[in-house]
Amino acid sequence: MSEEKKSLNFLEQIIEEDLANGMSKNDLRFRFPPEPNGYLHIGHTKAIGISFGLGEKYNAPVNLRFDDTNPAKEEQEYVDAIKRDISWLGYTWANELYSSDYFQQLYDWAILFIKDGKAYVDSQSSEAMAEQKGTPTQPGVDGPYRNRSVAENLDLFERMKNGEFEAGSHILRAKIDMQHTNMLMRDPIMYRILKKAHHRTGTTWCIYPMYDWTHGESDYIEQISHSLCSLEFKPHRELYNWFKHQVYNYSKNEYPLLPKQREFARLNLSYTIMSKRKLLQLVEDGIVNGWDDPRMPTISGLRRRGYTPNAIRKFVETVGVAKRDNVIDVSLLEFCIREDLNKTAPRVMAVLNPVKLVITNYPEDKVEWMEAENNPEDENAGFRKVPFSRELYIEKEDFKEAAGNKFFRLKLGGEVRLKNAYIIKAESVVKDSRGDISEIHCTYTEDTSKKVKGTLHWVSIKHAVKAEVREYDRLFMDEAPDSHQDKNYMDFINPNSLKTVEAFVEPSLKEAKIGERFQFQRLGYFNVDDDATSSHLVFNKTVGLRDSWAKVKPKGNTNNSQQKQPQQNNRPAIEQIKSYGKKYDRLPEDKREKVKTEIIELAKDVSYSDLEPLFNTSVKKSGTRIITMITLGVLLKNGLERNEAINAFILKALEDKNALLVAEAKQL
Repeated sequence: MSEEKKSLNFLEQIIEEDLANGMSKNDLRFRFPPEPNGYLHIGHTKAIGISFGLGEKYNAPVNLRFDDTNPAKEEQEYVDAIKRDISWLGYTWANELYSSDYFQQLYDWAILFIKDGKAYVDSQSSEAMAEQKGTPTQPGVDGPYRNRSVAENLDLFERMKNGEFEAGSHILRAKIDMQHTNMLMRDPIMYRILKKAHHRTGTTWCIYPMYDWTHGESDYIEQISHSLCSLEFKPHRELYNWFKHQVYNYSKNEYPLLPKQREFARLNLSYTIMSKRKLLQLVEDGIVNGWDDPRMPTISGLRRRGYTPNAIRKFVETVGVAKRDNVIDVSLLEFCIREDLNKTAPRVMAVLNPVKLVITNYPEDKVEWMEAENNPEDENAGFRKVPFSRELYIEKEDFKEAAGNKFFRLKLGGEVRLKNAYIIKAESVVKDSRGDISEIHCTYTEDTSKKVKGTLHWVSIKHAVKAEVREYDRLFMDEAPDSHQDKNYMDFINPNSLKTVEAFVEPSLKEAKIGERFQFQRLGYFNVDDDATSSHLVFNKTVGLRDSWAKVKPKGNTNNSQQKQPQQNNRPAIEQIKSYGKKYDRLPEDKREKVKTEIIELAKDVSYSDLEPLFNTSVKKSGTRIITMITLGVLLKNGLERNEAINAFILKALEDKNALLVAEAKQL
């Protein structure tokens, strides 16, 4: 089997098998079917990426279809937001469609169901229906209206359509099997009465089709070849197939292709909630300032915070397509935006918590325009001029009157380099009536060749531009805020998720446009918020330069470390593993598998602190990087928690040219 075949995800394998079994490539068609009852969030990006990604891979059309069957919760605002978000991510749909486009066809098919004895009108209360439906371990029983005549069912259903009955008085049910082991097959509801105006059809209809009846038949009408959805719909597949086979008997000449439903694991993110209902509550209760609040996991919120389409798509690609649900650490998403902005964001200087610094031996009226590099990662980014003068702002945290040898910023008697400028030495301080430092007095030297350990960012006071900076942090303090039975997810709201400060930025930012992204040197990545005006700059903190939530490095599996077995040749396990790295990728396949088995066994006695130094192994030493990845897999399996360094190592490996390394990385 070729490397290309090995690297296919299971959905691609299904499609390849279908093509190999005779399906025409021209019949491939996919869809993304959101319900317009809220804004799209980061969890949806996986489904979007899968469907549109397959469309790009196979040059097949992808429909954007809104499953708009519940007018009580759906709005045009959500339709517009969904379209905007998908376009912003860089995807183009072939057709914009709506399930409401098919209301008449669905109704006509429902009439045929009734005539063929496959559907009936039930007039029980919802409580009675729930009781007669049984439980997962107890079969249901037939209801009193299950055997109504075709004529009576047709009459009642038409009167339901005409608005003669109140909501809840009647429903239309498919007539399948009340004793079926799958409760979804126990005469599911097809239509309910709902006297609400629809955002597209107005008051034309007062009965609306249920999701399970609408979704699969919309796929069928659109001749979708592969209907891809998340795992919670797997139990629905049997009903999906039953419905499609019934309508196929009515319309196979018009719609010859039967869709195939397949399920993938949804994207779950730590420190995040994905429920639209709960996100709506955050908005309605004023916990956040709307669906596009930068603390929200919505695509519009991420966009406003400064995330890029490229970073989000890279994140989804890295997460991959799986068959089992798992939780992805939000630090991986943060890593992806750092990686992207590191390459593209101009470097600028801003001071968020200022203290005045006076260079006493610098001329009072002198101004120098220092040359500053815009982005060392981009050779085409060029340089800009930054004004330097006698009085500057620096961060309060960058100065201490007295500090130990490991404090590499400014202290009395100590020297640091000012970014793009001179070396200064702190001589004295001025304090206010409360004893707080109001000024730091320094001297400077023009000898910039001296070696000093610290470098500080700064802003010239007379040239500084005031700006409002919104420092955003995670909205929840718990990794799984909605997983506690005894607590409400609202109990875990982070009270410090937003801090607003008045900052000072260099004058080059005076003309910054809404949406533009920058690295505030030494502080993190920021972008210009939608609220900014020509007279009032507003910046959002996208992400810090490093993960401030990273836990203390795990020490590996303590149980294993307490029961260490004698090592061969008395050498530590990590040293034995390292010895295999020199030639691992050059071994014959049979020997390589044998060595891998030995590495996996040895890895049980390796700690994270032993392994982490190998993350920085040269790209040329692919064998060492492969054995490091194998060992890391064992540590993760044994309970090691992922952190930014681990995510970065895996992400870098996925982009490598060595197929063996990529294969091991994909396992993680």
